[in-house]
Amino acid sequence: MAPAMKAMKTSAKPMTKGALVDALATAHEVKKSQCTKMMATLAEVATEQVKTAGVFTIPGVCRIKTRVKPATKAGTREMFGKMTVVKAKPAKTVVKAFPVAALKKSI
Repeated sequence: MAPAMKAMKTSAKPMTKGALVDALATAHEVKKSQCTKMMATLAEVATEQVKTAGVFTIPGVCRIKTRVKPATKAGTREMFGKMTVVKAKPAKTVVKAFPVAALKKSI
């Protein structure tokens, strides 16, 4: 039998929005309020571009794409060895984020 996978060490906490704004403000000598507005504008532009074009890239960080998940038919399916009744689900658009190759290489 294969050995169980070990859990990743999570000693470091992820950076909050406030900490990110603070880091950007100190690095570029800008007020925190200005950095907060720039972050909000980036979010608005990204949302608009994803809605219209379906793709948005933040250079050096990630690429955000939309994908249409097809509708599923109602019926019975085998799950975990048992037959279960499944309801029909409509098609929906899913948003996914993929890291840029440069980010993958740096980690």
